[in-house]
Amino acid sequence: MTKTPSSRTYAFYSSVEQKSVDWLWYPYIPYGKLTLLQGDPGEGKSTVMLNIAAAVTQGQPMPDGFEVDAPHGVIYQCPEDDVADTIKPRLIAAGADCNKVAYIIDDNGSLNLEDNRIDETIMRTKSRLLILDPIQSFLVQDGDMQSASRMRNILGKLSLIAAKRNCAIVLVGHMNKAQGGKNLYRGLGSIDIAAISRSVLMVMRDEYNPQIRYMAPIKSSLAPEGPPIGFSFDKDIGFQWIGPCDVNIRNIDVESDGDEHKSDIATQKLMELLNDGEMPSATVFYQMNQIGVSRRTVQTVKKALGIVSYKKESAWYWRLPEVSE
Repeated sequence: MTKTPSSRTYAFYSSVEQKSVDWLWYPYIPYGKLTLLQGDPGEGKSTVMLNIAAAVTQGQPMPDGFEVDAPHGVIYQCPEDDVADTIKPRLIAAGADCNKVAYIIDDNGSLNLEDNRIDETIMRTKSRLLILDPIQSFLVQDGDMQSASRMRNILGKLSLIAAKRNCAIVLVGHMNKAQGGKNLYRGLGSIDIAAISRSVLMVMRDEYNPQIRYMAPIKSSLAPEGPPIGFSFDKDIGFQWIGPCDVNIRNIDVESDGDEHKSDIATQKLMELLNDGEMPSATVFYQMNQIGVSRRTVQTVKKALGIVSYKKESAWYWRLPEVSE
């Protein structure tokens, strides 16, 4: 007698019911997915998100005219600022309905990305937007951001919450100090944070007028990239949306394929890949090729880092060198 398996191990795509992506703001912030907004300190990342949150609570159109279907609840979590003297005044200045903006009470600073309170608060408040600002403040250990496997695990769980609650989750991230490279790789921490996010946005200044800035897509996995969205900071007027701008962000987002920058990327990624243990060298070369790093650069960085290579079961493996006490 043939036993029926207790659970299925596979399915055919013919059994999958298609559905379209739902958008909080097309094509920038999808519902049910992770979005990463990154930029250098002081460029206005938090202000942009507070103004987006305000529009969501009021059911007002986005700066390019995209219609928000109805007023929705928002969760804004920012442990770096005081809720009374900083966050609430900014929400009011942005025109938010504060009755629709919640935050998780976290007096002991223990809230992290794996905390059950995140899912519970989204469910109880019926919020459609969760903003975690900045992502660095919600990691249990500093090493979490540098561990590729750790970040994939953490953000994978957060993605499941976003999908289950059909909530847009925006992670606000600081940039590292690397210059002259693709901004997708300049996010502070593991490259996998940007890889797992379905949309990656960046805030940057206009090269001629520092009062004008842009929120521009640098990765869009679910839709064609939208135009940069301009906004301004004026000491008298304050924050104002400009709207879609016909500007070439490559003139602002300086890119270079120089050997020095490629080495920086390769160093960071190689440390991430080997942080959790040994890895076949073939896998390392494949992963590096996926982010545009040549085999020659990988070999150069391997030598500089003192990576140990050895043969095991007819395959070459790499691991980080042992650190002597």
